[in-house]
Amino acid sequence: MSISTVVPARVMEPFNLVRRQAQPQAALVARLTATAVAAYLVACVFPMTSSRPTLAPLTALLVLQVTLYRTVHKAVQRIGSVVGGVLIAVLLAKVVGFTWWSLGLAIASALLLGIALRLGDQILEVAISAMLILSLPSNFNAADRVVETLIGAGTGLVAGLILSPLHVQPAEQAVEDLSRRMAALLDRMAMGLRSDPSRDQALDWLRRARELGRELGRVRRALEEAEESIRLNPRAGGLVHAGVVLRSGLESLEHFQVFLRGLAGAIVDGIGTDDPVYGRRAHEQVAAVLCDLADAMRAYGHMVRREVAGDPDHAEDELRSALGSAEGHRDGVTEILLKLPTRDSGEWALRGALIVHLDRLIDQLRVEHRDRQREHWPRRRPSRQGRRPGGRPSDSGRARRSHPGQCPRDDRRAGKSAPVAAASSAES
Repeated sequence: MSISTVVPARVMEPFNLVRRQAQPQAALVARLTATAVAAYLVACVFPMTSSRPTLAPLTALLVLQVTLYRTVHKAVQRIGSVVGGVLIAVLLAKVVGFTWWSLGLAIASALLLGIALRLGDQILEVAISAMLILSLPSNFNAADRVVETLIGAGTGLVAGLILSPLHVQPAEQAVEDLSRRMAALLDRMAMGLRSDPSRDQALDWLRRARELGRELGRVRRALEEAEESIRLNPRAGGLVHAGVVLRSGLESLEHFQVFLRGLAGAIVDGIGTDDPVYGRRAHEQVAAVLCDLADAMRAYGHMVRREVAGDPDHAEDELRSALGSAEGHRDGVTEILLKLPTRDSGEWALRGALIVHLDRLIDQLRVEHRDRQREHWPRRRPSRQGRRPGGRPSDSGRARRSHPGQCPRDDRRAGKSAPVAAASSAES
């Protein structure tokens, strides 16, 4: 039977891992426009500015970034580049005036100053400011440019302080979505093992396990953005621990992906011969382990997300239950493999590799490892009772949902997770 007939089409569609819950375009336009207009109005009433202080809104637009940390960084760079360029131009204008060689000297000096101040992508702004000021008439008040820049940068900083969004929730969703994708692959592998999979099917599992590495990169970028949005943001008081929580959870998923890839490779090596290395009974028991691990992976992703909110207990119980069942079925796999006849040492090596990868997958998700990590996390500041940081209601009591393509688990619910029961089930 083809795998496409076993797994519903919805499961075969790739997950949208990093769901950027970014501001709508209309809100972004309104935010930038309001900041620029505010900078212009402030500059109009402020002394020592030009009659049309358009440099202030220009600076505000350039300074205001996605996160408060970037806004502060950009404001410092912008102020340094403009002030540096103005000072160089004023000095050369008073000493030598405007000539072709003084223009070259101003550009070279401005670029060297930008490099020395480590202004990054604002290095050219130093040279641009120096050229513009140097080329203006001698009666031009260069202080106007500095004051307008300061006003624009200050307005951008205030707007960033008030309006910069937190990106923790998209990172939480990305981690949980990645765990669901891993669980979906485990379910796919389990269903295939129960229906005499071909080598091509096993190679497809290995390919999908490798593709998860690219998804890890996307989640990593979402996490970096979340960590940056927390820095310097006064509204992130209850989320000081979020970056550490999500990063440690992502590291566990990275290890799990490596072990899952190894398991898929071990299955590929044991399939495709006239006399398979593992056998039908072992495949059925491995499928039971993978179903349990799929449950455990979904619970793990949910637990990481609930750790950010501070109430992971319900998800921990689900995770412990799923891992306990997986251990029982893993023992059943071991018992079956030990009883199989062996033609050469290579078969023993393949069977041993299969057990080792299953053990590593189970061990990687143990709650005990998570408990040890929590001892080193920064303390979470309490948020309002029953609400997540950011105002969303707590969903710790959310019931676990069934997923399309998810393996049936009636045997586990009936208590058939002990090694002897697993072996007897395989015999029948």
